[in-house]
Amino acid sequence: MEGYPHKTKIQIRFKDTDAMGHVNNANHFTYIEYARVEYANAVLGNNINWNKLGFIMAKISIDYKIPILLKDNVFVYTKCSRIGTKSFDFKSLIVKEENGIDIELASATAVLVCFDYETQLSKNIPEEWKNKLVEDKTTSH
Repeated sequence: MEGYPHKTKIQIRFKDTDAMGHVNNANHFTYIEYARVEYANAVLGNNINWNKLGFIMAKISIDYKIPILLKDNVFVYTKCSRIGTKSFDFKSLIVKEENGIDIELASATAVLVCFDYETQLSKNIPEEWKNKLVEDKTTSH
């Protein structure tokens, strides 16, 4: 998907589905979270000590478009769409690949706050993180 530099493969498990054969809507959050962690590791590096400084979810909203089915070939595209002083937004698209075409199943926007786990307070986003997030917004992977 254009403008989304990171793509994460999602494995749909049988337990994710409901009696109608659809993936239960609560699982969308898990798929987006998994992709967000993959994105953070790729962009910010996986040497972050999450016990000291990281980010926490302040808000997330999801627009559901098409149900996900067990056999769908699903991916989550992720990008940072806004960087503030203490918070930033991640946008996500959940898609299925079908006959070489990405079909959008759901979209989400998450507001994340930089958080100091030792003091239990929000904190300014480190300049190093900001620089990496800005760089990544203009780079395709």
